[in-house]
Amino acid sequence: MAIVRKAACPLNCWDSCGFHVTIENDRVTKVEGDPDHPITQGKICARGRMLEARTNSPERLTFPLKKINGRFEPISWEQALDEIAAEMVQIKEMYGSTAILHSHDYANNGILKNLDQRFFNCFGGVTEIYGSLCWGSGIEAQKWDFGNALSHEPEDVLNSKTIIIWGRNVARTNMHFYEKLLEAKKHGARLYVIDPLFNATAKLANRHITIRPGMDGILAAGIIKELLRLGLEDKEFIDKFTHGFKDLVSLINCVSLDEIVDMTEVPREVITELANVYADRPVSTFMGLGMQRYENGGNTIRLIDALCAVSGNIGIAGGGANYANLQVGQSFAFDELTLTNRKQSHRQFSIMKQAEGILEAKSPEIKMIIVTCGNPMNQLPDTNVAEKAFSSVDTLVVIDQFMTDTARLADYVLPTATAFEEEDIYYSSMYHHYVNYGPKLVPSPGEVKSDLWIWSQLADRLGFGADFQFTRQEWLKMTLKPLEEKGYTLENLKERHFMELPVKKIPWEDKKFITKSGKFEFTSYLGELKTGNGKLTLAVPKESKWRNSALAKKYPYSLLTIHPMRSNHSQNYHLLGNRVKLKVEIAVNIANDRNLKTGDVVRVWNDRGEVQGVISVLPQAHPNTINIDEGIWRKFGGSVNQLTSSTESDNGLGSTLYDCLVNLEKIE
Repeated sequence: MAIVRKAACPLNCWDSCGFHVTIENDRVTKVEGDPDHPITQGKICARGRMLEARTNSPERLTFPLKKINGRFEPISWEQALDEIAAEMVQIKEMYGSTAILHSHDYANNGILKNLDQRFFNCFGGVTEIYGSLCWGSGIEAQKWDFGNALSHEPEDVLNSKTIIIWGRNVARTNMHFYEKLLEAKKHGARLYVIDPLFNATAKLANRHITIRPGMDGILAAGIIKELLRLGLEDKEFIDKFTHGFKDLVSLINCVSLDEIVDMTEVPREVITELANVYADRPVSTFMGLGMQRYENGGNTIRLIDALCAVSGNIGIAGGGANYANLQVGQSFAFDELTLTNRKQSHRQFSIMKQAEGILEAKSPEIKMIIVTCGNPMNQLPDTNVAEKAFSSVDTLVVIDQFMTDTARLADYVLPTATAFEEEDIYYSSMYHHYVNYGPKLVPSPGEVKSDLWIWSQLADRLGFGADFQFTRQEWLKMTLKPLEEKGYTLENLKERHFMELPVKKIPWEDKKFITKSGKFEFTSYLGELKTGNGKLTLAVPKESKWRNSALAKKYPYSLLTIHPMRSNHSQNYHLLGNRVKLKVEIAVNIANDRNLKTGDVVRVWNDRGEVQGVISVLPQAHPNTINIDEGIWRKFGGSVNQLTSSTESDNGLGSTLYDCLVNLEKIE
């Protein structure tokens, strides 16, 4: 007999949806939206629906594997855990605990997925990863400007006169915000989209403004320049609530509008139009993640923040420089969950350069890598170097549900549960501020175990099992401790299935910023402390004719690697069967210059590597722009990260995946 249970989406995504999951005979048979969820209201995307296929896939790993003489052989959990624990002890005794690298990412939003940090902290501390491939530059940038990265609640967009979607295709990545934009337009709001690609969100817009990739910060500087020329700036906000405005003015005065037009390839009259738009408050700006994936990425977000501040659109209803909403995740007791104070030794590699860190590490060298919640052989930049690095260590352990590109390199592969096979709490720090409860719905197949079980068993073998002697209910209650006095209990959450967290719905409304000055900082004290320079600059991408003319001549096209439609990064491609092809989307001028048409097979390359794929001509893409969706597995023609750079962003906490020039040619 079929039953329908409420559940929650675990994917690391903007929307954090509520689910209705149909179960028959201990098997998930359908995943649909929960119409009672106040934000997602019964609508979910294909990625969410595919969690049924992911849970039931015959390709699931169902028992531990060990590579013996180059082939994977099934072994018992006891053998796998005994051998891994023994090797960890030996490495710690001989080289120190930082000879082990914990390579992790954020494939799953479950709060208890953070218990991997507790495990390694209790072990004594290992080499860890810092920064983010996804959104690190922008997070750090907003901490320099505001003191934190906060966004307005979803309903507030209905208060906006104009909505600017800057470098973000919400139709693909944030479908419930797309629905909210439709509602806002019906209320009379104007919608502008600034993006090199004419995407599905641009089709909804009153105005699509195409821009040269990587030049978004320069455009923001141009709009500020016009605001000041026209006397449209918010003088009161600037005088009372900002620091460093004179430095910003000096910067703006050192570049002409003609130079900005040349660099951005946005016409002068459009820049003037945008200045008038921003002055007609309230204007809400919603920034995407792609435009901070350049070497100048942090500065780009800071210049857009500065534009919002100069125009007086900070701390007002219908306004905001909306990038992330960290206050959601900051509601939980992560310090108690992860026990950071238990570290005795500590070393860090940036996530962008962890491959180089592995290859260059001394005192100690990296002897063992344990991979959780990620697929670095697909997601890390400069894949060829990454593969060399991960293949160089004595032991590689991968915890996953499938034989990914990374798992294929492993010495041990440990099969872990899907979200429907374990209980957890889910949230997103990107869009809305509701927390969702996800119950355990079905048993795991074969000998599959949860991450928590794996850490507990290893902890027992390593002598700190007492630190993991909590029930799942106790772990979840631990995470909610900071919220208990406000009535947020696990029992309430389980009963309601979702709860609205007590966050600021209009950030900075009191004009009290959490910077050193207590003001919005055009010139950042935190930036000065961390890098020696907190001033804004007019930086451009590293791989551009302004920084490297010879490289730009050799590789004349800008490569974007945007999020795929049908897969959360690399998670679903193997479930799509023979439909997967590496599609090379190109601007019309490239097609004309190279005599290419849709369906042609091409080679795309640079000094780091090459991929082959099938051409699709994009009618309204910015000239000299190419897109290849990220996440495609090697067996389907990927990964596009064979082309991307492992350089770090200007503030050191983000990737430069879009700061990438390439060439292409037809393959006959």
